[in-house]
Amino acid sequence: MLYFTLASKAYARNLQYRGAHMVHNIASAMFGFMYACIWIGLGADYALGEYGTQGMVGYIAFTQAALWVSSFVTNGLGIPQAVRTGHISLDLMRPVHLFSHLMAKEWGQIAYQFVYKSIPIYLVYYFAFSLNVPGKASTFLYVAIALAGAAYLSICINYLIGASALWTTESSWLYWGNHAMINLLAGFFIPIEWLPGWLQTIAWWSPYPYLLYVPTRIYLGFDDVSYLWGTLLWCVLLTLASLLATGFLRRKVEVQGG
Repeated sequence: MLYFTLASKAYARNLQYRGAHMVHNIASAMFGFMYACIWIGLGADYALGEYGTQGMVGYIAFTQAALWVSSFVTNGLGIPQAVRTGHISLDLMRPVHLFSHLMAKEWGQIAYQFVYKSIPIYLVYYFAFSLNVPGKASTFLYVAIALAGAAYLSICINYLIGASALWTTESSWLYWGNHAMINLLAGFFIPIEWLPGWLQTIAWWSPYPYLLYVPTRIYLGFDDVSYLWGTLLWCVLLTLASLLATGFLRRKVEVQGG
């Protein structure tokens, strides 16, 4: 009940900024529209692999919408700011685990972004490009599982980034470095199979393909659901890493300037 309350409060807080967020949606939709037009132009001269022109447009549309679930989460889950203000000491004293506490609030944020950002942006592309949607209800179920796993992985990654603020006065470079890896290794700019072989190997040894590439491929009907086992494996590994980091964090509480 506590975690649901934390999530619902985070969701309700974002409702106050719906107008501003709609402006963000317009900018995001415009970026994706231009990106899709580039692939439409390339598709006039090239086959674009198994995707084809319409498939690549669908690929871009889905990844652009899914970014708000699997990528655009709170920087470090707010830990760096809590370290700078000293509130981290109070957060660690609460009768609830820091990881689960921050995760619950972030789930509320992600739920809001899914409803007010991901869905509207995808609907714009759906009508603008006459996109196809999966014909099986089971596909939507598997995509939902893949996106939920992607969101959880992103939460864990950002929690670890936030925990690093206890050892460095500036952790934002990790946050932006993570975004760069998402753009490259998660298949946002181009599908992973089009990367050089050595870079594909690096990508598949990381959790990044499960943030965007795997949910998108499942949605488009190109991959089977066996990739969800990889999502589950990385969820377990990053959960253990987050819990371990919390243990170190409790022994390394240092309020900057105090």
